[in-house]
Amino acid sequence: MGEQTEFAVLAKRLGDRVRRFRARRGMSRKDLSRHAGISERYLAQLEGGHANVSFNILWLLAQAMDLPIAEMIEPETDAHHPDLILARKFLESLTPEQQSEAYVVLRHTFKRGLKLSRRVALIGLRGAGKTTLGKALAERFGVPFVRVTSVIEQIAGMDMTEILLSMGQKGYRKLERSALENSVKSHQSMVLESGGSLVSEPETFELLLQSCFTVWVQASPEDHMRRVMGQGDLRPFAGQQVAAMEDLKTILDARRHLYGRANAVLNTSGLTVEQSIDDLSRLCAPHLGL
Repeated sequence: MGEQTEFAVLAKRLGDRVRRFRARRGMSRKDLSRHAGISERYLAQLEGGHANVSFNILWLLAQAMDLPIAEMIEPETDAHHPDLILARKFLESLTPEQQSEAYVVLRHTFKRGLKLSRRVALIGLRGAGKTTLGKALAERFGVPFVRVTSVIEQIAGMDMTEILLSMGQKGYRKLERSALENSVKSHQSMVLESGGSLVSEPETFELLLQSCFTVWVQASPEDHMRRVMGQGDLRPFAGQQVAAMEDLKTILDARRHLYGRANAVLNTSGLTVEQSIDDLSRLCAPHLGL
C-alpha cells in the first residue's frame, strides 16, 4: 500500500509538471499530443496522474515542448558547489512568485542587471492590448514598432502556423531567439511586442529583460477573450467557450510569476484605449528619451 501511495504521488507530480510546462508554452493538449505523437486521451490521463509513463513518453513530451528531459524528472541530486545545493533547496521552498523575486534580487546584487538603451518591450497574453498600445506608443515617441512574431516569420519565410507545423516548438524557439537578437542589434531605440510565450524560454526572456524596459500589459481573462474574439481570431476557442476560458486562466496562472519579472505593470481592464496609452506613455517616457 505504501509503494502504491508513493507511486500515485509521483504520477500526480509528473502530471502537474507536464500540464504546467504545456501551459507556459501556450500549447493546447491537442497541440502537444500531435507534436509528441501520443494520443490526446493518454495525455489527459498522464496530466491527471493516472498514467504509467515510460521514459520514451517523457522523451517525446520533452522534445515536443523543447525542454531538457531533466526538467521532467526532477533530479534529486546536484554535483555542483555545496552552497548551490542549499540555495536550490531554499529556492524550492518558495512560491513561484517568491522565486522570481529572489532571482531579480540576485541579478541586481551581482551586477548582471539591465543594460537598457532606448528600448521598451511589452509582454503579456494575447488580447491584453500589446499591439494597439505598442503602435501608439512608438508613434508618440517617434521610434520603430517591432513585433517579434513578424520578425520570426520574415526569417523563416513562412507564417506562424506553418512554422509550428513544420518545425515544432524547438525550431520555433530558435527562431524566436534569433528574432530577438536581431531586433536588439538593429534598434537602439524601439517599442517591441513579444509573443505571449516568450517568457517561458529562460535565456530568451533574460535577453529581453537585459535589453529593454519591460512592461507587463495585463487584462482580466474576460477582457482577453473578448478582445481576441473581437479581432476574429478564434484559435483559442475552437471548443466550448467555458473550456477555452479555463485554458486561458491556466496559461495565465502558469506564467504569472514570469510576467511578474517585468519592470512595470499596466492593467488595461476598465480603461479606454486613450487612457491606457497615456498611462503607458508616463511609464515609458524616461526610457524613450524624454
